[in-house]
Amino acid sequence: MPSNPSKEAPADAQARANSLLRYGLESRLAHTVAKSEKTTNALLHAFSAAQLTPASENAPLKAALLYTATTKLNALVGNNGRSLLYGAIAHHNISDAPHVEAAAAWLNSVYKTAGGSVPDAKLKLDDVAIDHADFDRAAGVGVTVSPHHIEAAVQEAIQCNKPQLLEKRYRFNLGLMQRSVMQKLRFADGKAVNTLIRSRVEQLLGPKTQADLAKPPKLKKPKSKKAPTAPRQQEGTKQIVDPFEGVPNRFEARGLSSAENTPELLEKHRLATGGKVLTRFPPEPNGYLHVGHAKAMFIDFGYANKMGGECILRFDDTNPTVEKKEYIHAVIEMVKWMGHEPSRITYSSEYFEQLYELALQLIKRGKAYVCHQTPDDISKGRKEGTDSPWRHRSVEQNIRLFDDMRKGKYGEGEATLRMKIDMNHPNLVMRDPVAYRVIHAPHPHIGDKWCVYPSYDYTHCIVDSLEWITHSLCTLEFEIRRDSYYWLLEALDLYRPFVWESSRLNLQFTVMSKRKLKQLVEEGYVRGWDDPRMPTLVGMRRRGYSPNSLNRFCNAIGVSRANNVIGMHVLEHWVRAEHDTNAKRVFAVLRPLKVTIRNFREKEVLSVGNHPKNEGMGKRDVILTKTVYIEDTDFREVDEKGYYGLAPGKSAMLRYAYPVKIVDVVKTDDKVTELIAEMDYEKSVKPKGVLHWVGEDACPFEARLYSTLFKSPDPSVLKDEWLSDLNKNSEVVLKDSLIETSVKGAETGETFQFERTGYFTVDSDSNADKMVFNMTVSLRDSR
Repeated sequence: MPSNPSKEAPADAQARANSLLRYGLESRLAHTVAKSEKTTNALLHAFSAAQLTPASENAPLKAALLYTATTKLNALVGNNGRSLLYGAIAHHNISDAPHVEAAAAWLNSVYKTAGGSVPDAKLKLDDVAIDHADFDRAAGVGVTVSPHHIEAAVQEAIQCNKPQLLEKRYRFNLGLMQRSVMQKLRFADGKAVNTLIRSRVEQLLGPKTQADLAKPPKLKKPKSKKAPTAPRQQEGTKQIVDPFEGVPNRFEARGLSSAENTPELLEKHRLATGGKVLTRFPPEPNGYLHVGHAKAMFIDFGYANKMGGECILRFDDTNPTVEKKEYIHAVIEMVKWMGHEPSRITYSSEYFEQLYELALQLIKRGKAYVCHQTPDDISKGRKEGTDSPWRHRSVEQNIRLFDDMRKGKYGEGEATLRMKIDMNHPNLVMRDPVAYRVIHAPHPHIGDKWCVYPSYDYTHCIVDSLEWITHSLCTLEFEIRRDSYYWLLEALDLYRPFVWESSRLNLQFTVMSKRKLKQLVEEGYVRGWDDPRMPTLVGMRRRGYSPNSLNRFCNAIGVSRANNVIGMHVLEHWVRAEHDTNAKRVFAVLRPLKVTIRNFREKEVLSVGNHPKNEGMGKRDVILTKTVYIEDTDFREVDEKGYYGLAPGKSAMLRYAYPVKIVDVVKTDDKVTELIAEMDYEKSVKPKGVLHWVGEDACPFEARLYSTLFKSPDPSVLKDEWLSDLNKNSEVVLKDSLIETSVKGAETGETFQFERTGYFTVDSDSNADKMVFNMTVSLRDSR
């Protein structure tokens, strides 16, 4: 074990530089680093953590990569994360700067999320759990980008931009091409890409001419009056004028020649669609839709509406083991509840015959083969870039074996049909993905006709094409599948839709994974899929969220490719704004404390407005009785400065009635059970405190108070321990609450403002004997 050089760093800059030069660090870099004792010590510490010595194999390369790592990692990253990256460099699992930068960016994100999820700034970030498999994927461990791959990608980019290159010549922004190549080859050497682009452009255009070297004429911009500064708005609550501003409205190749349609295909598309924009909302019926799907619907239906087009509701139902009719019906119900009208409802399963015939065409073209590797062996082979032993079967063999698969001659896992693409492709998705697998299970929509089912990667793009979709809009996690999407359509000479990805909706204090939501339901952590704490649309509906508030929320956060996590307060802002306008006001007391008025005269019927800003919502009668009930928190035995509730000898106003003063306190077992008060009918004093109350005719009801389901903003960072973050106090049930009689007859789903408390919605558990109200949202943002 080498000694810890971080403790041996010399005091002067030259000595520090010499200590770095021993490891083979480039001279100029070593002297630059040595100017800072802190930076030198950090780098020497990294050398020690990686067990790097001057005699280590490839010491200069590893020293340079460790320098990159120390400069790219932010201060939040703990020792366990740093050691993981340093070790990957030491063992040559990561051997170039792009991989180091990707790994550092991923670690920064993990630790930033973990640090932001705990209020204590002294969080021990060394305790953050790191999934090594996720790290490997993020860092591209095992992914190599050869000069051949760079050459192919550069040539493809040049071909896509050739008309503009020939027109603008050297004034064309080559950075656009570099960006498209780097998006495709994420772990390519940026310098190598840049050098090759410049070389190939020069081959195309020839040497620069005098016209190329001349300065372009400057165009004078017309002066415009400075717009007035807009008032600052609450974060995340601004109204976006056009949330679809970032969605391209024309066909683009996105740097992939395989995405380009021929004129003949475009003409077929025009004849089939009449030139309309056609989108689709394609959920898998394996669970209930959640708020993330609300955003997807907003994009898919909203963009089609904006462009005067149509949107299809399509069920991507290719896995019968997890799909149910219950989920199909629930999806249709929620799409309509959200206010969307699909032009038609389709099912991927209804295309199974066409998909099978196209698979045969793929085999006949030598672009698919039957494989007998296990799922684990397939995964290993794809990671290592090794061919399947059955990759080179003849077309005739593959057709016969694929037919045997359809006839049920194979058990599950014994045979798959794989697309024959490139087992050394830098994008692992392109390494011969599975097109068909054997599943002996009946399908919820088409029954037991099939025992081979197409995969998502095979089905999705083909059905998009068969339905003549113009814009295949999806979330960013599908971006890596764009290559295989277009490869398959090109291989079958099918029309290619335009694919565009945007960020998915990540909401704080909850989980969006259907698998995790299903676990919460099946293991009894929540009441069901429609539990008001769930992010499901049925849960939000039950809690009292309206379709309009959800759509306004989606409109406010907009559509972009920037990953973000939206605070729950942003969603609650739009829910609150909706109910502030539409909800009737009522009196309800959650934790009643009895108040007896000893000088009470007679009952009074008080006529009060249902909404302070909308007289059109009418009035209701509230009856003042000898006994009233207030919130137990509106009384204190010891008065305090700044407290405006009741206390012995102190007055407060009963809203819409009179001031009352406490003259006696009744206790049972040392607990206050009743207050004796006198009413100031003359209103001789004007107390600051105004209290809500109910009379003795009030109706009992059950109040369910809700807070966040999880304690941390992002429970997913806890990986397998995510259930430990559940908030045990996310639901508080009060069975003895009281509410004024005007709410009798209110329907399930109707929302009221409980004055001074919050917005509450009638729950489906209500019956003739007792109503149940769910707390929808507080009166104001309590952050």
